[in-house]
Amino acid sequence: MSSQKTALPRPIVIGGREFAWGLRTYVMGVVNVTPDSFSGDGLDRNVESAVRLALRMREDGADIIDVGGESTRPGFAAVPAHEEKARVLPAIDQLSRELDIPISIDTHKAEVARAALEAGAQMVNDVHGFRREPELARLAADTGAPAIAMHNQRDRECSDTIGEIAAGLLESLRIAAEQGLSDERIIVDPGFNFGWSEDQALEMLRRLDELRVLGRPILVGTSRKSTIGKVLGGLPVEERLEGTAATVAIAIANGADIVRVHDVKEMARVARMADAIVRGWRQDELAT
Repeated sequence: MSSQKTALPRPIVIGGREFAWGLRTYVMGVVNVTPDSFSGDGLDRNVESAVRLALRMREDGADIIDVGGESTRPGFAAVPAHEEKARVLPAIDQLSRELDIPISIDTHKAEVARAALEAGAQMVNDVHGFRREPELARLAADTGAPAIAMHNQRDRECSDTIGEIAAGLLESLRIAAEQGLSDERIIVDPGFNFGWSEDQALEMLRRLDELRVLGRPILVGTSRKSTIGKVLGGLPVEERLEGTAATVAIAIANGADIVRVHDVKEMARVARMADAIVRGWRQDELAT
């Protein structure tokens, strides 16, 4: 694929807030109500801790909070829908009462997504891009919820990193259209570290701007991922802050519209600085 200039996607309204692309990078904060998160931040079912974390992220600059109840780390133990709901619904219900920013439900199960939307979530984040459960796209279409479609390369052969990502995301958009979900309500995610070698993951960031031809806003989630640890000599999860910052800055320079992160305060600052360089510094908008 070759990089080319494309028109900016139209704004998307999420939870009553308009997200206009191209003006700045939005920050999505991660709240894991799991016992086995790869990043070491799993809160299990501790609703009070989840609420405190989300409120702090909001104060630190998060634009969206993404709540997940099933780990997606390599070799993760799958949980049934009833267990996932038991983890996420109390947190989402409470967060919907206390947050003034949108809540996203990170799940690939339509049953979980439906319950989460009823509890107060306003967006769906599917790490399988509707390819495992197409009815999730139908749910988003029926409820009016925007959706994130991620390309997941696990258990698939790869000969062309960007080509595989583009083809996978086009398939997600096709499934969505088939289910009645307009691509104007979809954000795409190339799936950093979901089935890629370290070299392929780095290539993904280096060539991210080539995915602009899809015409959709791009979300990138590199935060604390294993590729960062490998590149930096085997650093553990808790020491990957600077590496994450580098990947976030590069992703923004190459076209990311949203960055999904654990360390919101630090990465919001990185995003603001990167935006000032890439999009132009406007003191009245960026310095406060």
